[in-house]
Amino acid sequence: MCGRFGLSATPEQLALLLDIDPGDIPEMAPRFNIAPTTQAAVVRHNADVRRKVHLVRWGLVPSWAKDQKIGNRLINARAETIAEKPAYRSAFKRRRCLVLTDGFYEWHKVEGEKTKQPYHFGLTDDSPFALAGLWERWQPDQSDEPLDTFTIVTTEANAVLAPVHHRMPVIVSPEDYDTWLDRETPPDEAQGLLRPFAPDPMVRWPVSQLVNSPRNDDPRCREMVEAG
Repeated sequence: MCGRFGLSATPEQLALLLDIDPGDIPEMAPRFNIAPTTQAAVVRHNADVRRKVHLVRWGLVPSWAKDQKIGNRLINARAETIAEKPAYRSAFKRRRCLVLTDGFYEWHKVEGEKTKQPYHFGLTDDSPFALAGLWERWQPDQSDEPLDTFTIVTTEANAVLAPVHHRMPVIVSPEDYDTWLDRETPPDEAQGLLRPFAPDPMVRWPVSQLVNSPRNDDPRCREMVEAG
């Protein structure tokens, strides 16, 4: 499960990652503890099949949902079942996105301790990267403002994640961005991208319990501490 992540990269860094103009990056404050039900930066193809960054709410609300509160539970989608699960299968076919981040968190149960130890995961060069996501538009009444939401796709953990958690978000390599985003990509081909990321470019370190509360959203959330 991926329940928290951050994005503090500059527009220039994101533009380089996405091969777009920095002016196309919406204004965003640095975030160090993005939590479900809040907005985050996702990439979608626009009508011209070009990459476009949008701020979208985390927690997928299917178009058929009667209540948007269902999104509180649909923050992650398992790669192994998204093609069949009613909440995800339509989005998996036609509404795939990339979730921008420069680090995410997972928690490890320490034997003999009542609390779990949080860890931060990122790339060794501290550069931003993109997670596989799905998005939906919820508008139960045409007179209402549409609500766009997303979920993060997870897969089996790689060697960096495995000592902490058995799942990890799918990290998409830049050369695969358009394949994942393109509405015309066959589901079988998109499914082939949902695999554990290579461990060598990744790093982890323990962080403080500050990240446990979404009220804490500052650089201290990702600072290294001594593991409990």
